[in-house]
Parts: sequence; C-alpha cells; structure tokens
Amino acid sequence: MVSLTNLKDWYKGDTTTLLIALLTISIITWYLYLYFFKSKTQNLPPGPPGFPIFGNLLSLDPELHTYFAGLAQAHGPIYKLWLGSKLGIVLTSPSTARQVLKDHDTVFANRDVPAAGRAATYGGNDIVWTPYGPQWRMLRKICVVKMLSNTTLDSVYELRRGEVRKTVGYIHDRVGSTVNVGEQVFLTVLNVITNMMWGAGVEGEERESLGAEFREAVAEMVQLLGKPNLSDFFPGLARFDLQGVVKDMNALVPRFDGIFEKMIGERLKKEEDGKENNGSRDFLQFLLNLKEEGDSKTPFTNTHVKALLMDMVVGGSDTSSNTIEFVMAEMMNKPEVMRKVQEELETVVGKDNLVEESHIHKLTYLHAVMKETLRLHPALPLLVPHCPSETTNIGGYTIPEGSRVFINVWAIHRDPYVWENPLEFDPTRFLDGKWDYSGNDFNYFPFGSGRRICAGIAMAERTVLYFVATLVHLFDWTVPQGENLEVSEKFGIVLKKKTPLLAIPTPRLSNPDLYK
Repeated sequence: MVSLTNLKDWYKGDTTTLLIALLTISIITWYLYLYFFKSKTQNLPPGPPGFPIFGNLLSLDPELHTYFAGLAQAHGPIYKLWLGSKLGIVLTSPSTARQVLKDHDTVFANRDVPAAGRAATYGGNDIVWTPYGPQWRMLRKICVVKMLSNTTLDSVYELRRGEVRKTVGYIHDRVGSTVNVGEQVFLTVLNVITNMMWGAGVEGEERESLGAEFREAVAEMVQLLGKPNLSDFFPGLARFDLQGVVKDMNALVPRFDGIFEKMIGERLKKEEDGKENNGSRDFLQFLLNLKEEGDSKTPFTNTHVKALLMDMVVGGSDTSSNTIEFVMAEMMNKPEVMRKVQEELETVVGKDNLVEESHIHKLTYLHAVMKETLRLHPALPLLVPHCPSETTNIGGYTIPEGSRVFINVWAIHRDPYVWENPLEFDPTRFLDGKWDYSGNDFNYFPFGSGRRICAGIAMAERTVLYFVATLVHLFDWTVPQGENLEVSEKFGIVLKKKTPLLAIPTPRLSNPDLYK
C-alpha cells in the first residue's frame, strides 16, 4: 500500500521531471527556430553556429576587432552572430559599409543603446545615443556648427596652448628620465578639454585635483561602457541588472554630475550677482547662453548641457590621447618617419620657434602620419553600433529591424585588396591628398560616415597634430634600455595601446626659453 508521503514524493519528483522536459523541449524548439527556420525564412546572412540560449556569446574572443576580422574570412563580408537573444550583423567590406552608411543612412541612423550608455548620459540625452530625429539634429547642430566649429575652436586656442606649454615644462623637468607618454598625454588632453569647457573657472591647485579626479572617473566609465553586459544580450533581464553594470555606472555618474553642477552653479551665481559672463570664451558659457535663448520646438535643457559636457570629457579625452600615443609609438618604431617629421617642422616652424596651430595646415607629412596611424589604429575599431529602424536588404541579405550592426572599420583599413602592404606603417600612401576624414570613401573612414559621423573631427585633428608636433619638435625620444617598443593593441570601445609607451625625452633645440 502506497503511503501518503510516498505519493507526495512521487508527485514532486514527477513534476520536476515534467518541468525539466518542458524546458528542454522549449530550448530545442527555440534553437531550431532561431538557427534554421528563422534564418531560412528571413534570408539572414550566414554565420557561425551557436549554442542554445547563448548563441555565439560563449565563443567570443575579447579582442573583438581581430576576432570579427577572422570570422569574415570564413563567412564573408557580411555575417550574423546571435548574441543571446540579440541579432548582431558584422560588416567587413567597403561595399556593405556604403550601403548602411550612405545608401540607407536614414534607416541605420539610430543606435542600439546599451544599458551602461543610457545610464552614463542622463538617459541617452547626448549626441552619441539620442535617436535620430529633431532632438538629435538640434544637438548635432550645436556641436558641429557652433560649439566645435573652426571659428569657436580658434577662439579658445590660447586655452589649449597654455595646457600644452605646461606639459612641455613638465617633460623638460624630467629630461633623461623615463616618462609615461600615454599618461601625460591623457592628462594634458583632459585638461585641455576641461579648460575649453569652463576656462578660467578652475585655476591653480583646484584645477589639478579636478583633472586627476576626471582622469580616474573617465577610465572607469570607458571600462563600464565596453564591458559585456547580459542586460544588452537578454533585454528581458535588463531590469535585474545581474552584473551590476548599471548600478556601478549610476554610482559613477554623480562624480561627473557634481562637477558639472558646480561649474553651472558658479556661472549662474555670477549672473545673479550682476557679474558679466559674456566675456567668458568657453563651451559652458556658450551652452548656458543657448539654453537661455530657448527653442519651443526642441527645447535645450540643463540635462542636455550636462550630457554634452559628458560627451566632451569622455569622448574627447580617451580617443585623442590614445591616437597621440599610437602616433608617437609608430614614429619611434620607424626612426626615418620621425626624422622626416622633424625636418618638416624645422622648415615650417624653424629651430628657434614654438609650434603654433597656425603651422598645422602646412605640415603635410605630419598629416599623412596621423592618417596612417588612424588607418592602422582607428579610435573606435567597430565604430558605434548602428540599429536599423526597419527591416532592410544589405548585400543581398535581410537585416531585421532592431538588430545590432557592427562595422569593422579596423578590418576594412587593413584589406589587402584595397591597401598595398596593409600591415606596414607607411605615411607616404597619404601624401597624394586622396584620403580625408569626410567619410565619403568607404575604404578609409576612421571617424565614421553619414549622419552619425563623429562631431569632433576638427577638434581631434587640431589636438593630435598640435600636440604631436610640439612633442617631436622640442624633444627627441628614445626607449629605455632593456625595454621593447611595440604597437600592439588592446580592444575596447576605444582602441588602446596594449602596453604603455615609456620613453626618455631629450631637448632638441638650444633655446631654453622654448621650454618654459
């Protein structure tokens, strides 16, 4: 006779078995639908097989730019990856990039906003993540036409010049000693940006401490933005924030927000006290004046002000400083290139003069060095992923609405069918003036292309060229004894040099006043 206890145990065990069976059947059904039925009926691009539920997540290599390039060799210039429940499409050819960024530019003008990106930018109210539409067009106009125009950049040149001169003095005090070039470049670019944002509002020791605080916070924010997050791969789990990425970002943002609020508060207090701010020649005052002018159709709010300041701090500092470090490493790795740059500087600037931004447009060979560096080491190797607003045909395949589209500009820039000796650092390939940063040629577009092309090209070009020209005009650079010089990369949302560039500076010019 079966006891009541045994009956209950049997019922519980049977229920557990039944649930496991139903779950197994569901997983198999989902897998078959996703990888066979759906791919066939929608004519999705080819791609590597994946695992149930996780798709291709478990096989991803941390160095995504090289991993994606390798997959293109097996699956072609357009292929798919299942990133959890999210469909990823990877493009690795100029022709497919053109279709997305030019032929169907409007359709692909949106972003697939990661949870960390939304948390970092006040709900995605900045120029990077805002959906394509009236608000984005307003922010783009503010950045490109007004805030980052050549006229505005000219007006704050002395601020940039002052920061570069301080770094020259710092390096000169350490002549003969090892300098962490990347570290000093990052701090200088960061100080240039903060000085351009609110100029004389921060001086002396406060400015130094603010720079150090920003530096630590920027590094942490970039790391969180590039961290793989289950909330992005399984949107249904986003509210649980299983890895705590959003929690960490929400803890980090107030460090920036407090500084922004402080700067804004000080400016507004001056207005209340009747002090004139119109003479302030920095971005913060410009943005506050713009907010006061107002626009009833697309209002420019205090949140937008802070979101754009966040873009400037995070987006401008890491990308420019990493590019400068790569430029310096590539030139040191090829002494003949460094020599040609210094000879050009001696001709254009002179041995008894300082480099000024007015010299930059005459430095043809240095321009070529920067372009070649961005060919081999584009700041954003996969750009910022695009997201189609409707299902579209690209390269003969269906790209569903809402998928995440990666454009591997790093791989396109190394395509042997486009570039002769693509792995060789050779600035002379850019001396004919054929290539520029406009994004119109899809063999070379380090700043992206189309409506979402980088808004800070003019500033990036000035920052990199002016800083590099100053460093190599005033100093010779050598590698410490026993150290190896290499230019290998570490993948992230922003491409970095894998190991810091350590170098010993030696003054090149005889006039000591040039180093003060």
